[in-house]
Amino acid sequence: MINNHYNNTLGVGAGNSMNTYPVTLEQKTAFAFVGLLFIFLGILIVRCFRILLDPYSSMPSSTWVDGMDGLEKGTFEYALA
Repeated sequence: MINNHYNNTLGVGAGNSMNTYPVTLEQKTAFAFVGLLFIFLGILIVRCFRILLDPYSSMPSSTWVDGMDGLEKGTFEYALA
C-alpha cells in the first residue's frame, strides 16, 4: 500500500494528465517580462561593480568650466544676470 501511494504522488499512472497545467499566454508574457527584468538587473549590477572597481575611468577628463566660453571660474553667477 505504501508503494502504491508513493507512485500516485509522483504522477505515475492514470492521474498523470491531471497534474499537467497548460501555461496561458498571460503567464508566458509575465515570465518573459520577469526574464527581461532579471537581464536588465544583471547588466546594472555588472555596471555598478565596474564603477566601484575603477571609478575614475567613467569620469570625463575635462571640467564644466572648459565650455564656459572665456568665463573665469567663479563668475558663473554673474553670467546668469
